[in-house]
Amino acid sequence: QVQLVESGGGLVQAGGSLRLSCAARGRTFSTQDMGWFRQAPGKEREFVVSITWTGRITYYADSVKGRFTISRDNAKNTVYLQMNSLKPEDTALYYCAARPPSGRRYNDPDEYDYWGQGTQVTVSS
Repeated sequence: QVQLVESGGGLVQAGGSLRLSCAARGRTFSTQDMGWFRQAPGKEREFVVSITWTGRITYYADSVKGRFTISRDNAKNTVYLQMNSLKPEDTALYYCAARPPSGRRYNDPDEYDYWGQGTQVTVSS
């Protein structure tokens, strides 16, 4: 069992930066693949980025490549999402998610077992 708590969201102007954190409780965090997803009002939840349990492999949505960076610190049971050059279209509720390593699709929210409650990111133009 893994419990996830996101933090770091807020209101920022376009071009600004935020760093989201996802703190995990549970002994198995270091063996979980982690992902960030987001959901804007009236839209489906969409994949943002994922990182394998080793931290060696990351996948990014095309819309955030070059602007967002995921990292993890297994000693602190925390995964981070550094978001730079933010755009109004990045406005959404951001969720972190976890799952045991597998061959399942990394960008499909249905393939993740554990979810946080989300943290709101609002980017003003």
